[in-house]
Amino acid sequence: MATASTADRLAGYQRRYRELAAQLADIGLIAAGSITRRYTRCGHPGCRCQADPPQPHGPYWQWSAKVNGKTVSRRLTERQAALYKEWIANDRELRAIIAKMRKVAAKATELQLKEATDD
Repeated sequence: MATASTADRLAGYQRRYRELAAQLADIGLIAAGSITRRYTRCGHPGCRCQADPPQPHGPYWQWSAKVNGKTVSRRLTERQAALYKEWIANDRELRAIIAKMRKVAAKATELQLKEATDD
């Protein structure tokens, strides 16, 4: 039988777990990967990118991520890059919330397992 203190602690863990789970519903679209701003040089002699000092072409936005074990890259418009940045931030937030949920769940399960052995 759980003591009042143990029952209160368990209820607190369950309440915190539900609060974290509710936060998941507010997260928008998610995407993995990263966004970088690139500058490139072409191979045309006399181009400004070949000058001294060089003036590379760009900036160009690029998204890269692992897809089925392979790195995939895609050139993006500035608007698309802004969307991907938002989605990647959402993904990071999702992972952070899940990490917190795991910690709370670990404490709750440890408490429940201890109670199960005391019976």
